[in-house]
Amino acid sequence: MDDDGRLAGDAAAGDHAAFDTLVHRHTPMMFRVALRITGSPAEAEDAVQEAWLSVWRALPAFRQEARLSTWLYRVATNGALAQLRLRRPTVPLDEAAGQVAGTTPERQVVDAEQVDEVLRAIARLEVSQRVPLVLRELEGLSYEEVAEILEVGVPALRARLRRARVALLGQLRERS
Repeated sequence: MDDDGRLAGDAAAGDHAAFDTLVHRHTPMMFRVALRITGSPAEAEDAVQEAWLSVWRALPAFRQEARLSTWLYRVATNGALAQLRLRRPTVPLDEAAGQVAGTTPERQVVDAEQVDEVLRAIARLEVSQRVPLVLRELEGLSYEEVAEILEVGVPALRARLRRARVALLGQLRERS
């Protein structure tokens, strides 16, 4: 059993310090996923808060057949999707592109604008395409992990990702 598994077991038994450790360790990842799915920092915060409440309630039933982080990705994804159902499906993604490495300040600006455009294009994808693309390409999860999180087979996931990539490329071509 890994450290997360031990902490999950302790938290399920009522150890609040173990649960706090899990929260501090995994909230950044959960927020990042929720933000990329919802496109809204406020909605991402709500989704993560609701996700942690769900985790706290469900921890005693967690069987540790999968890694804890895989389960948390699923809970965060479901929380973000629930936030999307509460509003219109199309939203702008206001996430900052961050500092992009380049050789000159001008190159950094161009690179940052390109990253920002890709993130906005991802936000315009249908949810069924956006979620697997975020988990696979932006979070770097394996096909098997994403398939498990979304509760689909790997072949179905590969088909979704192919459609998402084609749609993303189409949007990027339209903008250029």
